[in-house]
Amino acid sequence: MDWIVEFYKEVNEREPVKVFLNSLSTDARAKVVKVINMLSDYGVLLKEPYTRQIRGKIRELRIKDSHGAIRVLYFTCTGKRFILLHGFIKKTEKTPVREIELAEKRMKDFINREERTHED
Repeated sequence: MDWIVEFYKEVNEREPVKVFLNSLSTDARAKVVKVINMLSDYGVLLKEPYTRQIRGKIRELRIKDSHGAIRVLYFTCTGKRFILLHGFIKKTEKTPVREIELAEKRMKDFINREERTHED
């Protein structure tokens, strides 16, 4: 069974990773979608060079493009799900802390809202 890949949704229904993907060139977007599909197909068996742990539960999808290193930060959720949290073009050797912290903030928001949904 394939894994489910979901896009994190803000309270206002905006999906930041979709917004990021739409900002990319057609070629770059196709490369990212290919790796997202691989994540769905292989799940936690997908390893480097396509994915890597960043910090705690946060992992990154790694895509090389002529514009630089494209990254999509995500985490593994219950029910064989991956939640895509944040996308950006990496311009430095190390992943900027602010990018990781934004993904962590979105992960906490997702988990909190999901828990409230199940309580109702």
